[in-house]
Amino acid sequence: MSDVRGFPAYAAQHRSTRGRSWWARAWVQAMEDTSLDNDQLRRGRRYANSGQVGTITISPGRIAATVYSPDDTYESVVRVDELSADDWRRFQAEVAARAGHIAALLDGEMPHDLVEAAADAGVTLLPGIGDLDPSCTCDAWELPCQHAAALCYQVAWLLDADPFVLLLLRGRTRETLLDELQLSATRPTEAGVPVADVLATTAAELPDVPELPGKVSVDELAVTGIEPPEGFGPAVLQLLVLDAARRARAILNALLHGTREPQPLDDWQDSIRLAADFPGLTEPLTEATGRDLALGIQAWRYGGRPGLDVFEHTWTPNPAELNRARTELLAADDDLAITTARNQLTIGADTQLRLDRDGHWHPYRLVDETWIPAGTPSKDPLVIEW
Repeated sequence: MSDVRGFPAYAAQHRSTRGRSWWARAWVQAMEDTSLDNDQLRRGRRYANSGQVGTITISPGRIAATVYSPDDTYESVVRVDELSADDWRRFQAEVAARAGHIAALLDGEMPHDLVEAAADAGVTLLPGIGDLDPSCTCDAWELPCQHAAALCYQVAWLLDADPFVLLLLRGRTRETLLDELQLSATRPTEAGVPVADVLATTAAELPDVPELPGKVSVDELAVTGIEPPEGFGPAVLQLLVLDAARRARAILNALLHGTREPQPLDDWQDSIRLAADFPGLTEPLTEATGRDLALGIQAWRYGGRPGLDVFEHTWTPNPAELNRARTELLAADDDLAITTARNQLTIGADTQLRLDRDGHWHPYRLVDETWIPAGTPSKDPLVIEW
């Protein structure tokens, strides 16, 4: 299967070169942070919007395109380091630990907490300053030149449409990655934890096996008067067993490889998590908890556990954090009306940013007198995906 993809040239258009998704904006930020010449970036944005970038070819570690200018034609290339085989193994373990991550990737999304979990495991998906290596056949000395910058800006548009573009750059096609994830799900010992690692690990002495309760027949259960909650039939129980197995696997990976161990959750947080990862559980969990899960699910899908926390609770951060964010927002637009309350910045009448305990800002909109989670969080209050 080919590991090279070609993308048709974009027609001339007026479009933000910052990207819409948070991962596309992170890509652009990495490129702009590398630049020493804002004039080249400005010209690159103009080239990107004027349709002067030809077909973009992406393969592991490399992006290339022909860029047309009024006086000549140039070949621009941007190189990115590929992930190692060990990096991919640890990344796949993080993805497989939560069904919602696989579903999100298939839906064209890259969960913020997945990228952070991968980083905790020592795997860097999104490039940072200095990670992009641009080159061009033009005679400009600046890196990136206007032609390579135009190419990078259009790659942000590709990332908006498909985060697998980033994963291809890091070394895996969509098909290969999904095949490996499916294999690791069915063969956890060989794909998730290499046999050599298992054989090399000295097992601790196991405790004595406790006496197990006997099986209870349906008739015997009926006599006790105990019945499962409404809606918790065989299909739901299968999802719960699958979820328990994945969380157990995540804990095993944490023990063997030092990856992030799933954080303990209370019953309500776990209900939200389950409903977010398995939409089929929403109705029975709503019945069981007696509460509306919809907004909590939305907060979790945007920001994971920290997202749910800022949805439900306020806290008092260091005032310097709020002042710094407020100053940055006013520097971008000094007409903004901003009020501060604990960990929340309210902008105008219907927009709010909420700071979580890890330093990320979560965007909210006021709809029908209710604050609604409105996008993925960011450490930079000016770079928010609404």
